[in-house]
Amino acid sequence: MQNTVLVVGGGPAGLSACAGVIGAGRNVVLVEKEDRLGGAPILSGYAKLVPSGEWAKDAIGRMVKHVEDSPAAKVYKSTRVVSLDGGPGNFTATLSNGEKVSAGSVVLTTGFTHFDSINKPEWGFGTFEDVMTTTQMEQMVASGKIACPSDGRVPERVCILLCVGSRDRQIGREWCSKICCTVSTNLAMEIKEISPQTDVFIYYMDIRTFGLYEDKFYWKSQEEFKTKFVKARIAEVTRAPDGKRLLVKGEDTLVKRPIVIPFDIVVHAIGMDPNLENTEIARVFGIGLEKHGFIDRAEHYTNTCGTTRRGIYVAGAALGPETIDDSISQGQAAASRAVADLYALVQKTA
Repeated sequence: MQNTVLVVGGGPAGLSACAGVIGAGRNVVLVEKEDRLGGAPILSGYAKLVPSGEWAKDAIGRMVKHVEDSPAAKVYKSTRVVSLDGGPGNFTATLSNGEKVSAGSVVLTTGFTHFDSINKPEWGFGTFEDVMTTTQMEQMVASGKIACPSDGRVPERVCILLCVGSRDRQIGREWCSKICCTVSTNLAMEIKEISPQTDVFIYYMDIRTFGLYEDKFYWKSQEEFKTKFVKARIAEVTRAPDGKRLLVKGEDTLVKRPIVIPFDIVVHAIGMDPNLENTEIARVFGIGLEKHGFIDRAEHYTNTCGTTRRGIYVAGAALGPETIDDSISQGQAAASRAVADLYALVQKTA
């Protein structure tokens, strides 16, 4: 029987799971396919996190340092698990570098993939240089300057389109990505802080700044930062006659009339897709996927964080769209389950 937990995926949930295992006095092996830890917040260059308002590089950086500095953690980067044999208490993982890792339990924190806006070509991404995604705008905010990619001018108007790659049956995305509304309202405020002369519009079907986010983000962005909310159904994004601006065409669904408004920058609030590698992950670890392609969970009430295979747990956006804070909490929960399995096996063999 092993005294080690294997964690696969080094984003917020995975780093939290590692910290949980270390805190319980057990050893952890972390396997990350990229060449650095931190997951989407670091790899995609997020700016300030929701809801803490702390810079991603600082908040996630602390988590990375805690794991990398621990003598109880062994970290593999640019590495994948290619096979997993055995069962609870005695798993053996073969890594892409040829090494083998023994573990008593496994935690999968393999995350998600950002929706590719190329799949919504009528909304201008990939056609017009000044159409970008929220992750690209986050990078611009992190740089401290808001400017049109096409020519560097300061935008007079920025438009954020919600639900790009979410709640869209026409392209097979039958789920809400949970955090896009809140991230977009936060992004609107960040744009105004850097460029006060820029007007920011948010086009929405519904606003879902759930829980305590409603006051801190939706109302604050509207009342203090003068974000303009337009309830609309978007038809297309085209080039304006002046050759510089973009036209957002659609229907104002409150007054039931067509609207065409010019913008300097159009931002796609992209949703959260299943990890593109989930089919392979399911094969390697012998687990199931739910119908949309996210990792399937076990019966939740008595097997919290469980997958369809005993001894393997899952946390964060690998299960479906999730916030960073909740992913961190789930990582801790999964670590507790994984460590509890080790204690239970000790009792059985005593």
